Amino acid sequence: MIPKLRARTAVLTILDNPRSVAEDLDVTDDELILATRARVAGRGLPGPASAKDVAGFERIVGHPMPELLKRIYLEVANGGFGPSRVLSLTDTGNWFSDRADIAMAYHDFAADPDHSLPPGVVPLMDRGCAMWALIDFRTADGQMWDWDPNLCCLQHALAPLEQSLAQWLTDWLHGVMPDEPYSHRELSSRDCPHW
Repeated sequence: MIPKLRARTAVLTILDNPRSVAEDLDVTDDELILATRARVAGRGLPGPASAKDVAGFERIVGHPMPELLKRIYLEVANGGFGPSRVLSLTDTGNWFSDRADIAMAYHDFAADPDHSLPPGVVPLMDRGCAMWALIDFRTADGQMWDWDPNLCCLQHALAPLEQSLAQWLTDWLHGVMPDEPYSHRELSSRDCPHW
């Protein structure tokens, strides 16, 4: 059973376009961690990461990990949580993508000139079909980004989601995380000259 969150989240349905708008997010990190732990119970996830694992990845990125993400890695599991299973900090033997860990994904994105990510924006979760959820280590609340080259072209594959990690997790816990492209991204991609 997932603990009930105190977040006041309005879920709007506009014709066939369901979306979540997190308003006045009123949930604590402790509540999100408890709810995340309850949601992933029984998934057979790796144990929590170590502080050394976190520090090592922070050195690679050159920015501190957003506190909520750090706590989930340290208190819940070293990967596997989230809608499509967030990457592990280290190779745990449980791959949640075609990459062993988050450092491999970060290096792969950095090495590919077609995946030009701003420094500090980290691939967090493989959404399938070349789509990724990314997190901005430059922001204390972990602003989320989307990578979707299927919408238009590689030049326009990256876009901010305009939600924090807490809001993103709240959407997942409430079951409103899309499996396909985010609807607002799909509509805006039509402005791409390569569409």
